[in-house]
Amino acid sequence: MGDILKNTHFDVIVIGSGMSGGWAAKEFTEKGYKTLVLERGRDVRHLKDYPTTNWMPWEFEHRGEIPDAIKTANPVVSRCYAFREDAMHFFVKDTDHPYVQEKPFDWIRGYQVGGKSILWARQTQRWSDFDFEGPARDGFAIDWPIRYNDLAPWYSYVEKFVGISGNKDQLPNLPDGEFLPPLELTCVENYFKDFVAKTYKDRHVIYGRCAHLTEPTQLHLQQGRGQCQKRNLCQRGCPFGGYFNSNSSTIPWAERTGNLTLRPFSIVHSILYDEKKKQAGGVRVIDANTKETFEYTAPLIFVNAGALNTNLILLNSTSARFPHGLGNDNGLLGKYVAFHNYRGHISAEYNGFLDSTTDGRRPTGAYIPRFRNVAQQDKDADFLRGYAAGFSAFRSFDRPTEGFGLTLKQHLDRGSLGPWHVGSHMMGETIPKETNTVSLDDTLKDAWGMPQLRINIAYDNNDEKMLKDFFKQMTEMYTAAGFTNIRTGDSGQAPGLDIHEMGGVRMGTDPKTSLLNKWNQLHTCGNVFVTDGACMTSTSTQNPSLTYMAMTARAVDHAIKMFGHT
Repeated sequence: MGDILKNTHFDVIVIGSGMSGGWAAKEFTEKGYKTLVLERGRDVRHLKDYPTTNWMPWEFEHRGEIPDAIKTANPVVSRCYAFREDAMHFFVKDTDHPYVQEKPFDWIRGYQVGGKSILWARQTQRWSDFDFEGPARDGFAIDWPIRYNDLAPWYSYVEKFVGISGNKDQLPNLPDGEFLPPLELTCVENYFKDFVAKTYKDRHVIYGRCAHLTEPTQLHLQQGRGQCQKRNLCQRGCPFGGYFNSNSSTIPWAERTGNLTLRPFSIVHSILYDEKKKQAGGVRVIDANTKETFEYTAPLIFVNAGALNTNLILLNSTSARFPHGLGNDNGLLGKYVAFHNYRGHISAEYNGFLDSTTDGRRPTGAYIPRFRNVAQQDKDADFLRGYAAGFSAFRSFDRPTEGFGLTLKQHLDRGSLGPWHVGSHMMGETIPKETNTVSLDDTLKDAWGMPQLRINIAYDNNDEKMLKDFFKQMTEMYTAAGFTNIRTGDSGQAPGLDIHEMGGVRMGTDPKTSLLNKWNQLHTCGNVFVTDGACMTSTSTQNPSLTYMAMTARAVDHAIKMFGHT
């Protein structure tokens, strides 16, 4: 069970210990604030609680595969690419935490200290003004209350601490950051990079910026982290701290200040509203093991429970002042939820560079920033917004498998290099819509008496048109580059499997059309801040975690300036 705390009053309460919650904890504690971090799952300590991190393939009972019985019992999480035998202990099982799917939605969760920061794909890109201005320019959703310049110094602040490997690419649609040295691209990736640069004015293939320590700085060494070993076993937890997660970085950093109280197994039931002070006064918590209820108080509350769980907590935080959820005067809480469309993929072969191959591993590849509808709506585009794409190239090794005994062994020993294989996957922006909602079920409860979340989220016609354009544009680029045997595919996956759900508590300037102001404060309850994915007004195409972290650091800075040390 979580510890029974003698002290129940703190300067700050942070709900969630993942990507953004860890940053809130770090920022407040190192500035002297007594901070309570509430995590609904178990504690996971860096090094100590990565049980499989150094296992060899033969040490796994099922050689890395998930047994059919587990897949059958957990069809949602089993569809996640990282749900494998070496990391399945970091994932929420379907049967343990049910929810209601009004339409198919694969909700992938990690309930433990560090959350999904243990499991993320570690790709990091800044937003540009083209992204922040998109809703206003293209006439969907509402205008963002901030622009790139508001976030730029906080991107830099976060990047220096996290450690981002990248190149200075000087692209207006993908601003440069504070980078550690990049890893190498393969010769075919460099070929395609050069080909695209020569052939297209507005398209680029760049190194995939990633949160890996290629050359640790003194700041990273102070965190106790070391150089990335390129093991590509990141989902197990890295014993070197070579990639960024809360467990190896922000949480221990906060603990070293002496100002952090971390309480795992703490399910936040609701935020308590003080009718006399006209602000939030604290939180009600259910112990995950004993189901006892506790209350903790603080003059500042940061909600970083993960986008959909943040919506759930706010919807469940009812009072005489807010009968429909905390801050929900306009009835928009839980609406305009969006995500990323990852359905499209394309593959091909290339018969050039047959005198070269690859050796070893690396934790990233190449990246194609969005090139459709960037500065304005393209005349030949019948959809709004656009997509980014990954790009990778590797050389296959063909080994005949005919025969038995000595003959088979000889065949396996005499393999030969095959052609180069190239591939891309789509990362499409979806449009926030009022019909894409999350809400509380009126009757169904979970094991702790919390309302189950009802999820009503779906693709729309814009997503289908965008998918077709991805296939068309990428096929043309692949063909022009001399790639052959080109194949496109639609995974047909449900929303949610991208693991980039956003919105429901969106930022804006007008309290009639948004829940949060430009500082991530609830318009109508100013001592409550939301800085995880729930705050997003739109999704753009970039991997969002870097933006969450920068927004969190910025919001903490504002909260300290506004409220002082209470």
